[in-house]
Amino acid sequence: MKIKTFLGGIHPPGHKDLSAAKKIQDVPPPQRVYIPVVQHIGAPGEPQVKMGQKVKKGEMIVDSQSFVFAPIHATISGTVVDIRKFPHPGGREVTTIVIESDGKDEWFEEPHECKDALKLPPEKIKKIIRDAGIVGLGGAAFPTHVKLSPPKDKPIDAIILNGAECEPYLTSDYRLMLEKTEGIVKGLQILMHTLGVKRGYIGIEANKPDAIEAMRRAVEKNAPHPALSPQGRGEGVMGYEKVPQIEMVSLKVRYPQGAEKQLIKTILNREVPPPPGLPLDVGVVVQNAGTAYAIYEAVSLEKPLIERVVTVSGRGIKEPKNLRLRLGTLFSEAIRHCGGFQGKPGKILMGGPMMGLAQYTTQVPVIKGTSGILVLSAEESVQGEPSHCINCGMCVRACPMRLVPSLLGTYCERGILDEAERAHVQDCIECGSCVYVCPAKRQLVHLIKHGKGVILAKKRREQSKLN
Repeated sequence: MKIKTFLGGIHPPGHKDLSAAKKIQDVPPPQRVYIPVVQHIGAPGEPQVKMGQKVKKGEMIVDSQSFVFAPIHATISGTVVDIRKFPHPGGREVTTIVIESDGKDEWFEEPHECKDALKLPPEKIKKIIRDAGIVGLGGAAFPTHVKLSPPKDKPIDAIILNGAECEPYLTSDYRLMLEKTEGIVKGLQILMHTLGVKRGYIGIEANKPDAIEAMRRAVEKNAPHPALSPQGRGEGVMGYEKVPQIEMVSLKVRYPQGAEKQLIKTILNREVPPPPGLPLDVGVVVQNAGTAYAIYEAVSLEKPLIERVVTVSGRGIKEPKNLRLRLGTLFSEAIRHCGGFQGKPGKILMGGPMMGLAQYTTQVPVIKGTSGILVLSAEESVQGEPSHCINCGMCVRACPMRLVPSLLGTYCERGILDEAERAHVQDCIECGSCVYVCPAKRQLVHLIKHGKGVILAKKRREQSKLN
């Protein structure tokens, strides 16, 4: 199998050995869950419950009339004991529904198998996915039913399943691909059926050969047509163009291989247009492996999204693990299930070290976008003081978007935002590659992110004046 990759990128130490061999461990439901009404990109939701109300696991407790929204469900059965603002892993306080367990863990509606999931109409599947609260579980947390509803003038002809998991330390998707292989493949088939797509691709980095082999076997077992060529493309089979086919793609180990634009370029050699361009502009939908499994559970088992697999890792954790946690479980609870801290923690992140969000407290809940809880030791967290750019060009060579991060950082730092826009600052995917290689220790992503925020706020003000 030919290994594919993209231009730019970096090779940070993976540190995946800390948790890669740890099978997914089911954690008992906590005594209390803290469920924020904000858990994804899109419109905020409104609580559908009141103080003192009894709820059951899987019952919808947050909803909205907005299309770009995914409902949120109770993750334990019990009583709503509080509805007020609590710390959120996104860095602010958000209205949060607190549920105290009744110890019964009863379902609102018991999940049951739907044997003919691939015979359901696409619109029915999209409604199931929406009502189940499915969002992208790779970290972006964009409502999945919206991704599956492209405009009629933008037909989709390919779906890519992202199994790269290129962020250091994170192994939750890797474990899912080993332990829930068939469910992931069935989820991909549901996605292909929903969009009427005949070509699916599963991209996995080459350092996960066991996951590649496991997924390949599952694809062959669940293939709708047995007569495939050795390359898995169906050449020579009468009418193969009409039969959905899934191709395995081995990807070179390089960060950020799992970014949507890089995956699409690597696998299909298609260039996503600059913002506001999206993958659907080149006929592609990308979904995370964990999202595919959640889709399988929602459509085939009628199970809403109430839990997810989270990697808890880092040198600051006594026993790194992959845990299946109820949404709303506090970070402190997850860390406790891994033996607690190893020494004094230096930095706590939600996600990986490249794109993760720093946390000031462990009293924040696991949400739909929590792929990992990373605890770095005090030694790992030491960073040098930033200095002036030395014009070495290392950030330019590392940038997967072919930008000039040093220049963009300077423009944003000095408030020269018109020039930053002309230099395509909005194309930055904030992957952190430039920061990783910068010998001057400049916080380029911080500067660029701030600049992009100011530009966006200005455009919103101008648009509101026009309206």
